[in-house]
Amino acid sequence: MGVSFDVMSYLLDFRRAAAEAGFLCEVLEEVSGYDIPAYTKISEGSPRVYLSSGMHGDEPAGVLAMRELLDCGCFDDRIEWRICPVVNPTGLALGTRENAQGVDLNRDYLRKTTKEVSAHVNWLEKQPVPEMFISLHEDWESTGFYLYEIQKRGCPSTAEAILNAAAKEIPTEPSLLIDDHKVREPGWIFHEPRADYPEQWPEAIYMAEMGTRVSYTLETPSSLSLEKRVACHRLAVRTAVEEFLLTRGEAKGCNDGV
Repeated sequence: MGVSFDVMSYLLDFRRAAAEAGFLCEVLEEVSGYDIPAYTKISEGSPRVYLSSGMHGDEPAGVLAMRELLDCGCFDDRIEWRICPVVNPTGLALGTRENAQGVDLNRDYLRKTTKEVSAHVNWLEKQPVPEMFISLHEDWESTGFYLYEIQKRGCPSTAEAILNAAAKEIPTEPSLLIDDHKVREPGWIFHEPRADYPEQWPEAIYMAEMGTRVSYTLETPSSLSLEKRVACHRLAVRTAVEEFLLTRGEAKGCNDGV
């Protein structure tokens, strides 16, 4: 179990800062008195990027990094943004991976049995498909930073640039097998666009099924200081976005398939 989190204060503060940054807020659902918000910043003709955090309540670094990204100007008008900073508010309040009912939300994106995921999917289905998806997570077993990459097309990968940037804060995870997945290179899991368990879709698999070209799931080690984990997420997201913009022209001619 992780450290409890003042979810209500965070949600109010994020909403204020997001409004100042030009985002519109939509409440997807209310669970146990907590809103699940989604934020949109339209920039006509710009590429679309979607970010999420707070899927697991014992992984607060991504949630805090998302708030800091608002302040540092990452969410500028070069991109059309969609952001869900707290998907699992009850788990975040309790400091647990699962929600208050004991369900791992990141295994529910096929069956949609929970209020949180059902509302989240309903919202996602109304949005245009993003070109890139970034999700912020943490790992209680790793010692270094690593990422999952899922591609629907054989496009230029930005995994190496993200790993190099993240290493300025947290060393790359050295294991050759991470969470039962073999790495392509240290810290880089190149995952097929299908679920490990057919009935237990995580959000990243759902986004691939929607047609998202590429996704990066960023993982910081929970054993390190929260400050370092937040800084690493912030740096990794900024690098992912900048590299995405640089390689987007090359990606337009990519073939379907991995």
